[in-house]
Amino acid sequence: MRFPCSIHLHFVFVTKYRKKIINAPILDRMHEIFANICIKTNCILVEFSGEQDHVDLLVDYHPDNNISDFTSSLKSASSRIIRKEFKEHIDKFYWKPVFWSSSYYVASSGGAPIEKLKQYIKEQDAPTK
Repeated sequence: MRFPCSIHLHFVFVTKYRKKIINAPILDRMHEIFANICIKTNCILVEFSGEQDHVDLLVDYHPDNNISDFTSSLKSASSRIIRKEFKEHIDKFYWKPVFWSSSYYVASSGGAPIEKLKQYIKEQDAPTK
C-alpha cells in the first residue's frame, strides 16, 4: 500500500451539452492526459474508459489532494489540450473554448468492490477506431 489509507474515487465528466464528440483518438489522448495528471499528484489512474459524450475514471486517490482542485486540474488540462490538438474536430461542435460540462460526478467506492467498478468502467461503449 502506498499510504495508510485506501481512497478510490469514481469520476464521470460529460461533454458540454452532452455532445457526442469523443472519438477513439480523443479517448486515447485523454487517457494519457489523465494518467499524467494522476502521476503528478501522487494518484493512480486505475481504470479509464468512456463513450462519445462522457468519460469514467477510477482513481486511487492520495489524501493530500483536495478533490475539487484535483477535479479542476483534470478537467481544465484535458479540455485545453484536447481543444488544441483536435481543434478541427472540436470546432465542428463548439464555437466557444469549451469541452466539458461545468458539472461532474465523483463518489468514493465505499462498499463497492474495486473489481466491480473496474468492470463497469471497462464495459462502457467506447468509440471504435
